[in-house]
Amino acid sequence: MTKENLVPAAPSEITEGAESPPQNGVQRRTFLKGLGVAGAALSAGSLLAEASQSKEIITIGDVAILRFLAAAEILETDLWQQYNELAGIQDSELPGGSGSPAYQKAILQLDGDMNQYIHDNTEDEITHSQFINAYLASKGADRVSLEQFRTLEGSTADGSTGKARITNLMQLTVDTSWWTRYRSRTNNPDLDPTFQFPQAIASLAVGQHPAIPRNNGDLGDPSKPPLDPANLHIQAIANTAGFHFAFIEQGGTSLYPSLAQRVTHPEVLRILLSIGPTETAHFQTWHDKAGNAPALTDPDDPSLVFPNLNDKTQGFGGEDFQTNLIMPEPTFFLNRKFGPCSIIRPTETQGAAMGAVKALTADGLFINQVPQFFELLNDLAADADRARRDGA
Repeated sequence: MTKENLVPAAPSEITEGAESPPQNGVQRRTFLKGLGVAGAALSAGSLLAEASQSKEIITIGDVAILRFLAAAEILETDLWQQYNELAGIQDSELPGGSGSPAYQKAILQLDGDMNQYIHDNTEDEITHSQFINAYLASKGADRVSLEQFRTLEGSTADGSTGKARITNLMQLTVDTSWWTRYRSRTNNPDLDPTFQFPQAIASLAVGQHPAIPRNNGDLGDPSKPPLDPANLHIQAIANTAGFHFAFIEQGGTSLYPSLAQRVTHPEVLRILLSIGPTETAHFQTWHDKAGNAPALTDPDDPSLVFPNLNDKTQGFGGEDFQTNLIMPEPTFFLNRKFGPCSIIRPTETQGAAMGAVKALTADGLFINQVPQFFELLNDLAADADRARRDGA
């Protein structure tokens, strides 16, 4: 471990308002403030000695990983706030929109507690991004801000705040292969990187579909029952959201253990091992609710079809694909000679951060974003993927 890879930390106490996010966004690879001064003040030998005795030293690689995760959590916060404004619980904890009764009714077809779960998932992501940024500041590293990219138009439907967004929830191409990946007993993407897991909802994985009402024209007729023909379009939007919830959270479920393998400092490792499992709790919740999506064809887009996934003639059916099978089925891990094991999948660390960026981009979340946004996100991912546990 070289002197350049060690980061002398600021005092561990984090004070209220210790540092505000930079107004002009994050500069490329600006890990630390005053690193040159700190490096000049301490010799390589003294830094190594201090690193062996102090819990207040983290590496540049650790900072890179935390900065990428902070950016990922900011993106999650932005998309979940949009869902919460229209379908979640509106309260003083998460002030925002006034809610869309028509969209809420459609979301509740997936589960009667959906509005509470959406609220809580939103709150979790807000705390994740705020905590990681506060921790970075406490160590003398720059916080992450994506506010300069809050330029996208959001929903104009009643209930939305109508404020500018960072993410786009109205042109999604949702990868639903997580459904079959977590049910597979024979294939693991870490062992079978070229294997193509089938899509649960094949029509969601092509084209561009809204997961929130784009405007009041998407809301149907609230005076009629949720599954009345007049409301099948808004129900298709809610179904899309249900599968998108799980897509987002299964990504976090894999990302944290993948990057944890590259962390050097025990405290940073503790952060990843503590936040990561909450993403898994989110995923299992949404995995369960997605299976309740009513079977239908979107009348406004007949190519979008939600089959009955328990019916072998429409979905996959059978013991391994019934919709209440939401815990990871045992599959092969590390080496097939060890036999099957129930695991998170994938957890391969090579290229994990860049893989997450590619998946979110393919999802359509960043449609209409500016080139500088992609440059920054790719830089953060590349820096995180270069991190090594030994600080090299």
